[in-house]
Amino acid sequence: MKTYTLDEVQNKLIGEIGTPDRDKFEYELQMDLIGKAIKQTRIERKLTQEQLGQLIGVQKAQISRLESNASNATIDTLMRVFAALKAKVTLQVELPHLNISVGQ
Repeated sequence: MKTYTLDEVQNKLIGEIGTPDRDKFEYELQMDLIGKAIKQTRIERKLTQEQLGQLIGVQKAQISRLESNASNATIDTLMRVFAALKAKVTLQVELPHLNISVGQ
């Protein structure tokens, strides 16, 4: 029986690193992890979804959707959520001739 490394399996099932399918998978995974981190932090801070929504000016349903999958959230909404949760945020954008870092 032949064994495969995790990288080999991911490349076969999801696609090679740098391909559109792999990029989409990696993005969705990151957004899922952000949503889970928001939920975990909200619970640690003893806030309900409704209370967090009130802090940033959105409905409870939007917090629920955000915790399930952050991919549809705007940067503005995410930044307000992180501020309400007292999270340190660093955003870095790298382009061929430009490097921008923004911290909160």
